[in-house]
Amino acid sequence: MTGAPSTALEPRADRPAGAPGLLVLKVGGSLLSDKRHTGRTDYTAIDDYAGLLAGLVAEFPGRVVLVTGGGALCHPVGLRIKAAEDDPYAAVALTEPAFLMRWAWTTRLRDRGVRAVPLQVTSMLNESPDGTTTTETSVVRRLLDEGALPVLSSDCVITARGSLRILSSDDVPAVLLDLGLGPVRVVALTDVAGIHTGDGPGSPVLAHLDPDDMEGARRLFWTDAWDATGAMEGKAEALAAHARRGAECLITRGERSAPSLRHLFAPLPTWPADTPRTLIARRSPAPPLEDTP
Repeated sequence: MTGAPSTALEPRADRPAGAPGLLVLKVGGSLLSDKRHTGRTDYTAIDDYAGLLAGLVAEFPGRVVLVTGGGALCHPVGLRIKAAEDDPYAAVALTEPAFLMRWAWTTRLRDRGVRAVPLQVTSMLNESPDGTTTTETSVVRRLLDEGALPVLSSDCVITARGSLRILSSDDVPAVLLDLGLGPVRVVALTDVAGIHTGDGPGSPVLAHLDPDDMEGARRLFWTDAWDATGAMEGKAEALAAHARRGAECLITRGERSAPSLRHLFAPLPTWPADTPRTLIARRSPAPPLEDTP
């Protein structure tokens, strides 16, 4: 079968210094549903974000992967899975709500002309009995080469012991870090502007978090009983793990009414001044001092 000509940009294509080769965009469930009170999913919000994402994919074909948060669809199921300690395959129950969220995105993206394809991470990640972890992402790379948009979410994966466990959507970018498309930027859009340093949404945002030194920031993390994945602490820990593997990771607020998302591909110093964010990345080593005569 002959496919459409590839529209993806090659890994070595010209791009500004500091710009990513691949953007893994995680849209948090807090932007798409009310996990705390009503338990309802806001499909109009998904439609709004799908419009923004369609514009981004059109401008940067083959360089975007979407990871959707599970929101109110997935978190209650995740809590029930954690309570079912006597069933080593309880996590399979996450398959249905996670797919419903991926499908909600896929249909709305396709309505806007995006070749979106929902994929299940269960078949991509394998924790072998000998303790090694392997990933199989050739389908993801092929879709990107064709200019399509892979749509991923939280999932269940098989462990080294042969049981199933939940893989949080914040952990999903780990399977995408070795696609060979250049520097990877992971952006987590959520309902806060980053990791706040004080109480309330108006407090300053932590500008940089060293993934090798997380202890100093732990006092800033919050959690809630309704959250199955550790809330901000779980998110920061997952992003720090990606950063230790070389990814540039950011937490910033998602705005469904934003004019575009194109700044997500821009070097960080050129981002809009009114876009606070927390960067989780290893600092670049300082250049050596030049000898003076």
